[in-house]
Amino acid sequence: MNTPCQTRLDYSQYLRDVPDFPKPGILYKDITPLLQDPKVFCASIEDLCDMAASSGATQIAGIESRGFLFGAAMAARMELGFLTIRKPGKLPWQTFSESYDLEYGQDTLEIHTDASGAGQRVLLIDDLLATGGTAAASVKLLRRTGAEVVGCAFVVELAFLGGREKLHGLEVGSLASFAG
Repeated sequence: MNTPCQTRLDYSQYLRDVPDFPKPGILYKDITPLLQDPKVFCASIEDLCDMAASSGATQIAGIESRGFLFGAAMAARMELGFLTIRKPGKLPWQTFSESYDLEYGQDTLEIHTDASGAGQRVLLIDDLLATGGTAAASVKLLRRTGAEVVGCAFVVELAFLGGREKLHGLEVGSLASFAG
């Protein structure tokens, strides 16, 4: 028999620093140690669901690809629908697209045009909030479907990069935050 997940962990202990990945000068926060420990992964889902509980969300949206791991588990746990925000050409139906700037170029995300709609309240989930470009583009996509975005939750936040500012007043939560 499974026992309930233990929550309120120090998730920073379950992240691995990888220097110079994906390019020199970047200190990458690797979440795979967290995912490899079933109790810690379970606790992260429970703690994200606790953050989401007061949002009144009717749907959870996850950003490709690691946002799918957390968002889909949360949606199942909370008995909510799950929306996928993907890289171009991955969705089989009509899509909205949103391009955004990265530190080293530009990228694009897509969502199905009928993924959500008026009256839906969507909570956006991803593994990492850094500069905020990916999350801000995702919020724009969700709003184009007619949904109300009620907040964002992340496993890791690199607060020193100021990503929250690009989310213009949305409630933002994270399990582990790094100031510098």
